[in-house]
Amino acid sequence: MKRPWALPLVPLYAAGAALCRVGMTPKRLRWPVISVGSLSAGGSGKTPFVIALAQLLKRDGFYVDVLSRGYGRVGTAVERVDPEGDAERFGDEPLLIAREACVPVFVGAQRFEAGRLAEQEAETGVHLLDDGFQHRQLARDADIVLVSSEDLADGLLPAGNLREGLGALKRADLLAVEAHDDSAVARLREMRLKQPILRYQREMNVPAMTGPVVAFCGIARPEQFFAGLESAGAQIVGRKVFRDHHRFEERDLESLRRPVKHTGASGLVTTAKDRVRMGALAKRLEMTTLVYTAGLRIVLEDEARVAAWLKVRLQS
Repeated sequence: MKRPWALPLVPLYAAGAALCRVGMTPKRLRWPVISVGSLSAGGSGKTPFVIALAQLLKRDGFYVDVLSRGYGRVGTAVERVDPEGDAERFGDEPLLIAREACVPVFVGAQRFEAGRLAEQEAETGVHLLDDGFQHRQLARDADIVLVSSEDLADGLLPAGNLREGLGALKRADLLAVEAHDDSAVARLREMRLKQPILRYQREMNVPAMTGPVVAFCGIARPEQFFAGLESAGAQIVGRKVFRDHHRFEERDLESLRRPVKHTGASGLVTTAKDRVRMGALAKRLEMTTLVYTAGLRIVLEDEARVAAWLKVRLQS
C-alpha cells in the first residue's frame, strides 16, 4: 500500500468507478479491436508492448493502427498523430508509438470517434487500443492485460496504484507477465484464473556512454529506469525525478545542467518517452550538454503462439 493515509477514500473511489459504468453500452467499430491495458495507473510498460504488438501484426500482413486518449495533451481534436509533431499536441505516448511502430496513431478522448476517423483511411484493418482496459465505452474483441507481482500486492487508488481491483482480471482474455516474474504467475494460478499467460522480456537499449552520467526521467516508476541503466553497466552519479508525464519547461534545463557540472558527469541520460516530451527543448539542452537516450523494447516470448492466438481472435 503506497499511501495508507488515503485508505478511508478507497470506498469512495470504488463507488465512483462503479457508477461510471452504470448503463454503459459499448459502441462497436467496423474493424476488430485489441485492447492493451493494465490494472495499474502507470508504469506497467503498455506503450512498448503496444509497439511490439503493432510490429508483430504488421509482419503478419495486417493493416494496423493505434487508438489512444493522448493523455496530457493540450488539444482536444480527434486527429491522426503527425510523427514529426510535438507531445503537447498529441501526447508523449501516441507520438512515441507513431515514431517507433511506424503505424497510424489516432488520438481522441472518445476512442470510438478516433476509430471512425481511422477507418476512413483503409478498407479493413485492426485497431490496437492503447491503455484500454478501463475504457468500457468501446467494444473490443480481446483484452490483453499486463500484470506484475507489484500490481498483485497493491490496492485501489488513492491508497494504492490500481484503477480496478484484482477481480477485474476475470475480464481479460490474455495475461502478459514479465519473463522473470514467476511469483506473479504463481499468484494468478492461485486466483484460479484460466486465461493463457504470455511471457515477455523488457530490453533496455542503453547507448555507449563515455563516462558517468546523471539520469533523469518523468515516468511512473523511475526506479525501474535507474535499475535498468545500472544493470546495463551505466555509472549513475546523479538522479533527478520529475512527476509522471511532466511537461518540460525552459527552467528545467538549468536544473538538469547543474548536477552535470557539479558531479563532472559526461552528460545526461533519459528515457525515450521523456526525450519525446521535451521536444525542441532537448535540442536547446544539447547545445551545452550531451544527452543520451535509453529506449525500452518489449520482446514477446513464443511470437508464433502469440500470432496464432491473435489470428483466432481476429477471425472469430
